[in-house]
Order: sequence, then C-alpha cells, then structure tokens
Amino acid sequence: MSASERTKMIAGEWYTCIDNDLEALRVIARDAVFEHNTLSPRQRGNIGPALSALLGSAGERARIEAPFHCAYGFNIHLGEGAFLNAGCTILDTAPVRIGQRTLLGPNVQIYCAEHHKEAAGRQAGLEIARAVTIGDSAWIGGSAIILGGISIGDGAIVGAGAVVTRDVPDNTTVVGNPARAVKRG
Repeated sequence: MSASERTKMIAGEWYTCIDNDLEALRVIARDAVFEHNTLSPRQRGNIGPALSALLGSAGERARIEAPFHCAYGFNIHLGEGAFLNAGCTILDTAPVRIGQRTLLGPNVQIYCAEHHKEAAGRQAGLEIARAVTIGDSAWIGGSAIILGGISIGDGAIVGAGAVVTRDVPDNTTVVGNPARAVKRG
C-alpha cells in the first residue's frame, strides 16, 4: 500500500496537493479562517474559536488580526504573546513555529510549500513541504516573505518587504531581496 499524500507531506517527501483528503483539510481551514475573519473583534477575541481549535498550538495572549489566511492551520504553533498583524498568510504544509512575543507586521507571508522545478511536476501538483521556525522576541516587518526551510533566530529583525531565503541568526537584522544581514547582535 502506498503512503497517503498527507503522510508524504508530513514526512517532508514529494507529494501531490491535488488530493481529495488534503482538499478536505483545506476546506476545514477555510471555514475556520472565514469565521475568524468575519466575526466582530469583540466576538473573535485574540483568535476566532474555530481557528483557535484548529491551530497546532497557541500560547496565552497569542493574537491573530483579521484578515488572515492559512492552508491547514494544524501545523501552526504560536508562542505566548505572539502577534500576527492584519493580512498575514501562512501556507503551512509543514510546521510553522512562531516564538514567544514575536511580532509579524501586516501582510507577512510564510510559504512552506516548494513546487516542483519541472513543468510536468508542477502540472501534477507536486510539492514538498519545508518547516519554518521563528524564535522568541523576533520582529518580522510588514510584507516580508519567508520561504520554507528557514529558521529565524531569537531577537532577529526582518525588514519590511524583505524576502528571506536563508537562515537568520539570533539578534541579526536582515533587509532586502534576497534578505542580507545589515547588523549582527
């Protein structure tokens, strides 16, 4: 018996995202995101009830502003007091860990999925999932993009609009496209 596409995704192997079981999981996430994005702030609280139940974990006082989008939700882990500003998108085909007291500016995008390099592979929906880890007390500026497989250290700063294609050490500031270090702790 061959492994399911979800099993391959979780294992970090090539899988096809064109799969009924994965689509069913994405529908659950879209419903939870819709509720989160359409509830009044007083009803929603820090994280809408359905989205809160879907997340892998969320520390006390973690907050996600609306609008928000994610692919699956269950791969997202938010530390105590983590804050995601309006417009954030997390395509969580792999685990995304956001540390305690870490701040994401508006429209930050985290992409765990990497599509196949060959056209035929892309047409077949082939992708591979790579985890993202952001340490404690980091600050990710508005509209930054973080690619899969990246680790951003404790206290690091990613400048607004940066595209992070390499790991960022603790207490380092990176800017630009691709992001490059301008200050080390």
